[in-house]
Amino acid sequence: MGSADWFGMVLTAPGRRLTESRRPLPTPGPGQVRIAVTACGVCRTDLHLVDGDLAFPDHPVVPGHEIVGRIDAVGDGVGDLAPNQRVGVPWLGWTCGRCEACRRGRENLCRIARFTGWQLDGGYASHVVADARYVLPLPANYTDEQAAPLLCAGLIGHRAYTMARDLAGGDLQQLGLYGFGAAAHLIAQVAVHAGCAVHAFTRAGDAAAQAHARQLGAVWAGASDVAPPAPLDAAILFAPVGELVPAALRVVRPGGAVVCAGIHMSDVPSFPYALLWGERRLASVANLTRADGLAFLRTAAAVPLSVACHRYPLAAADRALDDLRAGRFTGAAVLLPADSQ
Repeated sequence: MGSADWFGMVLTAPGRRLTESRRPLPTPGPGQVRIAVTACGVCRTDLHLVDGDLAFPDHPVVPGHEIVGRIDAVGDGVGDLAPNQRVGVPWLGWTCGRCEACRRGRENLCRIARFTGWQLDGGYASHVVADARYVLPLPANYTDEQAAPLLCAGLIGHRAYTMARDLAGGDLQQLGLYGFGAAAHLIAQVAVHAGCAVHAFTRAGDAAAQAHARQLGAVWAGASDVAPPAPLDAAILFAPVGELVPAALRVVRPGGAVVCAGIHMSDVPSFPYALLWGERRLASVANLTRADGLAFLRTAAAVPLSVACHRYPLAAADRALDDLRAGRFTGAAVLLPADSQ
């Protein structure tokens, strides 16, 4: 691959395999930086895009929104960002800055927001052009591949954890995590560090995920249809399975909360009002804000997180997605463009 080439994996339509593509390097415009990608995490949201669960835009898509790399070109008006700086790019890639949601500090709800790896080209590539406003500094105590899952699994997980704590009244002693994958294995460590007892719920028979949860400090790990040994103050659903909503409500104490952390979930079945009664709260997390990103990355700098990474060359992105879909690994998958060159 020549130095003036862009190489990436492109989704041309839902349900298709990704296509290898080469183009001239993109040039950053005003307020943008170009980043030479060194690692990009593979997120379940990428899988929802590939499988057609998310609306497909009217153009081919380069997936990937857990991007780590080094700036190699800058446009005008990018502030202190400079070439060779190591940075990360998250899911939220652009907002208008003018609507009511943006003005109230809720840019995650901007109606015309654009998202990295969905409406905007993402990190399944050698290079990506990003809005400088949505480029984040990274803590130095993580390698590039370890830092990649922090940029969505970590960020969204942290927003869900903070919401669950606040909705449960600020006293989070017993926390349930449904779906022990990339996000849960990071947030479990944050919660344990804060003194919380973590209960990990997995698919029935998933001994590897349950063992991983216990290794990271969970006090209990078991199947999603089994009651934990103590009532929960809150539960976070990372698994995109609507049937888990009433299951989680059954094991949350009165005044507790259930937070749905995914961008997509299968339909939630009807359930008796008694499961919600008792001032239980049910909420969803939508995207993230820059403030979320900065807050979590400060936490990650202070709390050494063990990041379970499974490496794939960029050209093997389809295999990484297939392995994620089938649950063939614990932790997070990370694409490494240099391994494809």
